[in-house]
Amino acid sequence: MQKLPIGIQTFSEIINNDYIYIDKTDIALDLIQNYKYTFLSRPRRFGKSLFLDTLHNIFEGKKELFEGLAIYDKWDFDDTYPVIKISWGGDFKTLESTHKRAIQILTENQKRLGIECEFKSSPSGCFEELIHKAYQKYNKPVVILIDEYDKPILDNLEDPKRALENRDFLRSFYVMMKENDAYIKFAFLTGISKFSKANIFSGLNNITDISLKPKYATICGYTQNDLETSFLPYLKDVDMDRVKEWYNGYNFLGDRVYNPFNILQFIDNEFLFKNYWWESGNPYFLITLLKQQPYNLPNLENITLGEELLNSFEVEKLKLEVLLFQSGYLTIKSHYNDPEFGVNDYTLKVPNKEVSISLNRLFLDYLTDSKVRASRDITKAVKEANFEAIKNIFISLFASIPYNNYVKNNIGEYEGYYASVFYAYLSASGFNIIAEDVTNSGRIDLTIILKEQIYILEFKLQTQKYPNNALEQIKSKNYAQKYLNQNKPIYLVGIEFDIEARNIASFEWEMV
Repeated sequence: MQKLPIGIQTFSEIINNDYIYIDKTDIALDLIQNYKYTFLSRPRRFGKSLFLDTLHNIFEGKKELFEGLAIYDKWDFDDTYPVIKISWGGDFKTLESTHKRAIQILTENQKRLGIECEFKSSPSGCFEELIHKAYQKYNKPVVILIDEYDKPILDNLEDPKRALENRDFLRSFYVMMKENDAYIKFAFLTGISKFSKANIFSGLNNITDISLKPKYATICGYTQNDLETSFLPYLKDVDMDRVKEWYNGYNFLGDRVYNPFNILQFIDNEFLFKNYWWESGNPYFLITLLKQQPYNLPNLENITLGEELLNSFEVEKLKLEVLLFQSGYLTIKSHYNDPEFGVNDYTLKVPNKEVSISLNRLFLDYLTDSKVRASRDITKAVKEANFEAIKNIFISLFASIPYNNYVKNNIGEYEGYYASVFYAYLSASGFNIIAEDVTNSGRIDLTIILKEQIYILEFKLQTQKYPNNALEQIKSKNYAQKYLNQNKPIYLVGIEFDIEARNIASFEWEMV
């Protein structure tokens, strides 16, 4: 049985030591033959670095490593090229440390290529000199591979001034590719975010973003077929539907894919369903952004963004939805294109159960400003339809929210806040929830779907604006009709909130 490539991003190590390798070399060949400058955005730990290293070995002519792979007899491995590889790992908390790290990376490339730069203290000058001298020494155009091109910026999102300083530094660094186009064979950049070309690449207008090109949808990640073939010896006795529910769902306009990190950790931890990817790097910068942009969390399930917004990422005006998508906490649910009117829209959703549970635990921390944790009590109460217990759990939850949360802003006056607390708490508990559930007579605030029963929830603030109470609205709109054909109990739950008490004032329910 082949070994699991846990934590290994070096192509040669995987091949030489009999680790499982999912062949992506057919995609690499297509990329090399069709583009000169390419950019790929994928969430962290998705296999970008391994793909980059695969390209490195192709251009350096390491043919023996590719025996049995798709590219083996389709590429001339004798035709080698000098490779400049830049991997932005390190400390970027000051502009000086970013500058220092750039010099270190360029020095490593000089040693590997047998070149010495005269511009030792100028990263952009050294980069340009390295391109020229590599071209002259090897009499071949240069290949440039840049991993995590945006890391110096992303590491500083909580400090916009520092992030902008690093952005401006990178712009002056990357512009050297434009200025030396004649000496470049191929360039491939990876990252998480998609900054505008004007802000980062400064005129490199011929760079092609392949992030959402359908034929490159599986360039990183594992497909369902990969799990059922290459990983079959490990997964033959595993509940694959449950694996899919927990870890599949990332959609880049092609076959849906798994994050490799999750699958490898899941197998290595003896099939324990756990939040592996999330725990490898909690995005607490999202909390900072939430404090700046209050958000109705149930809307996360049905966000629709235009292509321009989806592909924009600006430090000065970060959008929560865009950040969530590009970071991997939301994925594409559907894509709508109308060429007549130039419409190109994407509807987003949370990709899988791991992200849903983890993201909502983070949101719960933000909404309650306390380390509230979903407990087995709510799971038991909902499964048993114990409404008194459900009511008491949420009354206690709202009572635990510090008074300062309400004093420092007026969130307690908005229905969306209370709905967000319910949504985050129930989602963090692992329930299958549909927010803003569309029916032919209106939208249900929250629908909870279990194997044994269905819950339909409506929220209201106790004001003169709503003459009918929450439960009456569910019944008058006949929301339950949508689920009558499922032949299971349907519970209608109307919940009203008292603005002054900042808690549940009325909790009514009926069974259909």
